[in-house]
Order: sequence, then structure tokens, then C-alpha cells
Amino acid sequence: MKLLRPRVLLALLVDVILVVVFVLIGRVSHKEDLSLAGILTTLWPFLVGLLLGWFVTRSWNTPLRVFWNGFGIWLMTILFGMILRAVSGQGLQLSFVVVAAIVLAVFLLGWRAIARLVTRPRRGRTA
Repeated sequence: MKLLRPRVLLALLVDVILVVVFVLIGRVSHKEDLSLAGILTTLWPFLVGLLLGWFVTRSWNTPLRVFWNGFGIWLMTILFGMILRAVSGQGLQLSFVVVAAIVLAVFLLGWRAIARLVTRPRRGRTA
């Protein structure tokens, strides 16, 4: 099964870690509760969005692809993260949506772009 390949699992783990880092940065910068319950309350909507993004884009086939996989994962993470925050009573402010979209774009698209550059085979070079 493709989902269990080490490269796929590593890519999913990097995405999850980056979403956790995003949540931690936000909670620390706003001096919010850093208990496990507090962190999970903020985290779960974005993790659900992230996993939906992985499913919709079928990212287990090409987990490092920036477009469309990375873009789709980012979009679903933001879209469903915000929808789930709103319906769960966590509230939304336009400034939060904008900052979250920018930070998660840098995180979820940025690491893929860097990974693609680092893992790209070099052409035209002789030893």
C-alpha cells in the first residue's frame, strides 16, 4: 500500500508537525493556555482539514509535489480548519484567517519546494 511507504509517511508527519507548530506559535503569541486540552482544541480542525487535503489530492502518490498536492492540502487545511473552528464555536476573525493562510502556505508549500530542490536529480554534471 502506497500510504505506508516511508517517503509518504515522512511527508505526512512533516505536514502534521508543521500544523502543530503553527498552532503552538499562535497560542504562545496570544498567551493562551498551553495545556494539552487547549492545544488540541485549536489543533483538531486544522488536522481534519489536513487529512481531508491528503485524501482529496491523493497525496500518497506524489507527496512532494507542490502543485497540485501541496496547494490542495494547504487549501483544504485552511478551508476546513476555519469551517470547523466556526461550527465548534472557536470563532473567526479576518486577520486570523489571513495570517493562518499565509503561515500555513509558507509551511505546507515551502517545505515541499525545498524538498523538491534538494531531491531533484542533477542534470548535465559529470563527475
